Amino acid sequence: MSVLMPNVSAARPVIKFIVLLLALASIIIAIARPQFGSKLKTVKREGIELIIALDVSNSMMAEDIQPNRLERSKRAISQLVDKLSDDKIGLIVFAGEAFTQLPITTDYVSAKLFLNSISPQIVPTQGTAIGAAIDLGMKSFSPQFAGSKVIIVITDGENHEDDAVGSASNAAKEGIVVHTIGMGLPQGALIPVNSNGQKTYRKDNQGNTVVTKLDEPMLQKIAEAGKGVYIRANNTQVGLNTLFDEVNKMEKTEMESQIYADYDDKFQYFIGLGLFLIFLNYLILERKNKYFKNFKLFSDRK
Repeated sequence: MSVLMPNVSAARPVIKFIVLLLALASIIIAIARPQFGSKLKTVKREGIELIIALDVSNSMMAEDIQPNRLERSKRAISQLVDKLSDDKIGLIVFAGEAFTQLPITTDYVSAKLFLNSISPQIVPTQGTAIGAAIDLGMKSFSPQFAGSKVIIVITDGENHEDDAVGSASNAAKEGIVVHTIGMGLPQGALIPVNSNGQKTYRKDNQGNTVVTKLDEPMLQKIAEAGKGVYIRANNTQVGLNTLFDEVNKMEKTEMESQIYADYDDKFQYFIGLGLFLIFLNYLILERKNKYFKNFKLFSDRK
């Protein structure tokens, strides 16, 4: 064989195949667009801190505000989050008790994710404790933040648990503005209940169908005590846009926050490697080079 085909090489086709495979792998990795270099960095911004306290009691399922009071509130909050840029936002849910759903943050993506999971079932105790929500909101702001602070209470106003007006007054003394949005219509509505796949309506202990009505006087008193404004929602608008304008009028304060820096794209290195390997594969012949076959870099010496 060596006599008939003196320039044949058994190793070179294998080497070419391996180089070609490496080139293909590099191109595939480049197409996947690898990114590296993520890190936390501190950024400075000017804004306020905003806490939204959302009523998730059973009465918020009433359908006088379409599709229902709670769902319409969640949609309005989501739209508000889309308008924020340099402000921090936190989310509190309440019924008979109040719980922090999202601590104060500039992570608007997380805010919308947490918002999607809200339902009356996430609070074990039913009722409407507006005062507890305001008290929790006062504790939820950043301890070192000395700028403008706002609490927006979204509820139907049927407070049966505590002194919400007193809590709003205490917040105002701490420099925290309390706004209220009334979800519902004055004439009221029934509270739907799904039972075994059938839609019924909630009844009290005497068997009477419950009608939930918006308590505007209560919400007006809370807003007045909190030095804020009261807005009533309807089927056209919820009112968060109006409150957003009020928020924008407030003094912005410089604050620091840590965010993840953008990833750096590294795909260009793999493209370069892939092109180099393709060129190298082109240079490697499948047979020995007749000009260099007798060339030996290290000759044997006796």
